Amino acid sequence: MAEQAKDGVISWHPNPRVPAYVPPTGAVDAHCHVFGPASLFPFAPERKYTPGDASKDMLFALRDHLGFSRNVIVQATCHGRDNRALVDALRASDARARGVASIAPDITDVDLQELHDAGVRGIRFNFVKRLVDATPRELLQASAARVQHLGWHIVVYFEAADLVELKPFLKTLPGIIVVDHMGRPDVGKPVSHPDFQAFVKLMGDMPNLWTKVSCPERLTIAGPPYKDVLPFQAYLIKHFPDRVLWGTDWPHPNMVSHLPDDGLLTDLIPQIAPTAASQHALLVDNPMRLYWAD
Repeated sequence: MAEQAKDGVISWHPNPRVPAYVPPTGAVDAHCHVFGPASLFPFAPERKYTPGDASKDMLFALRDHLGFSRNVIVQATCHGRDNRALVDALRASDARARGVASIAPDITDVDLQELHDAGVRGIRFNFVKRLVDATPRELLQASAARVQHLGWHIVVYFEAADLVELKPFLKTLPGIIVVDHMGRPDVGKPVSHPDFQAFVKLMGDMPNLWTKVSCPERLTIAGPPYKDVLPFQAYLIKHFPDRVLWGTDWPHPNMVSHLPDDGLLTDLIPQIAPTAASQHALLVDNPMRLYWAD
């Protein structure tokens, strides 16, 4: 399932195992990406990294290999605000994929509608400084307001150390807000630590705030099978069962420590969502409500 990287870096497993866990019918991988192919969809000049090509066909093959039915494809920073690779994948998915785009402040209403018609249902704000340059907050607020009539939500990506500074801004955003990867907690500290509990409190204070219990391969200190991350995922699923999503993050951009096995990631689901009801909410009910409500 891998293609040879040229200038880019391959960061995904070439032969992920077939998971022992069988996801429920209709399960959604709610956080994944497509890269290029660069010959058709060049990477953005301002990008901070250059990945290897990871095509829509590869993504859909992985979806079937893991036993999922649908994907939510998130625009990656290496493509900037050029959403053509994302739209191409959505249009080829037979409505089995939805998308989260990155948009320019001056995007036209016509272009927004075209994205919606292709299957986009959200926009992403990235605050991770090593990945993107800063965008003025007032422009982000304006973009968030513009997409509300389409029923879109806002995805935000930040690191735990930035939560205190970002909290007032997050509370100004309209509609549903989805936090990528649990706000990237420091898993070297326990779940009970005030740092993670500050994120938990924010989830409690903001009923419109959701999160993705994803990316143990990025957050881990111990390495596979990511036992240091599982308690954080399980905690959020238990306390906010109707506001959590799960995704592989394939093809795992910028991973340098190891090649994550997406079959292993899938097999960890029963450890963080131990009941059939919690698994169905995590993998079917919640993503369908957010992305396929229409």
